[in-house]
Amino acid sequence: MRFETKNVHFQEKLDTKEISKSKPIYQTSAFSFHDLEDMEAYFEGKKSYMYTRVGNPNTDDLGKGVADLEGAEAGVASSSGISAILAGVLAVAKAGDHIVATEDLYGGTYQLFAKELMDLGIEVTFADFSNHKEVENSMKENTVLLYSESITNPLLRVEDLNGLVQLGKKFDIKTMIDNTFATPFLIRPHEFGVDLVVHSATKYIGGHSDISAGVVTGSSSIVKKVRAKIVNLGSNLGPFDGWLGCRGLKTLSLRMERQSSNARALADALAKHNNVKKVYYPEGVSERGEGAIVTIDLADHMDVYAFFRHLSWVKVVPTLAGVETSVTHPVGTSHRPVPVELREKLGVFPSLVRISVGIEDKQDIIEAFEKALEI
Repeated sequence: MRFETKNVHFQEKLDTKEISKSKPIYQTSAFSFHDLEDMEAYFEGKKSYMYTRVGNPNTDDLGKGVADLEGAEAGVASSSGISAILAGVLAVAKAGDHIVATEDLYGGTYQLFAKELMDLGIEVTFADFSNHKEVENSMKENTVLLYSESITNPLLRVEDLNGLVQLGKKFDIKTMIDNTFATPFLIRPHEFGVDLVVHSATKYIGGHSDISAGVVTGSSSIVKKVRAKIVNLGSNLGPFDGWLGCRGLKTLSLRMERQSSNARALADALAKHNNVKKVYYPEGVSERGEGAIVTIDLADHMDVYAFFRHLSWVKVVPTLAGVETSVTHPVGTSHRPVPVELREKLGVFPSLVRISVGIEDKQDIIEAFEKALEI
């Protein structure tokens, strides 16, 4: 099936006499058994579910659905994007190992790597991934993973996945990509040979700003290890969030097509505005579009606080990717944990505004931002 068809028909069929068009929510902490022999059948692999922390049909559907769209053998869902990243990393790295990560990461990931992984005995070096020679020079004998984002947050650099994979293969190092901004609608990193792909399913996978979830995809063998980390760390996803994630995933193609088209129009309009110093918008991402995020750097004379106050119906939030257009201030939210020196090196200044473009009428979106810029 083609992408748009798989996008709708990814869920497993029910093995029951009564077949519901919409999959039921298995809102339960555990599954019942007829007797001890029946329970033992689970451990023999003859039954699929026992305890929701270990597995649930709704959460399994979400992992499988994203894996199908990514072109991966397997996928597993977790409680958040960060928990998915942690589980994916821990499936590859242990105390005493070394990771090289791109320096222009989402701030939450930077904090996870710079603080929590270091505390676990996993060393992390941050490097400029636009310069593969620097990446190579950052490697050590104990390097086990190269980590980046397909489209970086918030400056929207498009990662050279082919070059990164080749670098990993040269030194027998695994690669892991956060594909949250692009989604499999635009980029499928596994097609380039990436080993692990992670999503904050809170964003475009769910699509409606009503869940917190993460998904990791990859080969069956590596996802088995990721699943074990999720189970043992207690970072499983709840059934209702799994069900909502699946419902949202079914409209991914429609939403991304509209949001990417709107984002292109907004980026083009703001690039012509005198009160915008620079517009960050990726090019050459996919024939389907360039993504739904536009980042702008306000002109030096602009008051960023006044700009946010004059945004009319546009929502001011600390996150992204709902169907409504929203904005955030990276310095004060997503990149607050990143050291000032690194933020300034990357170009994440107080004048930077990240726009998550929604599905509204594109002219209304453009007019809302043009009015806020005329303050």
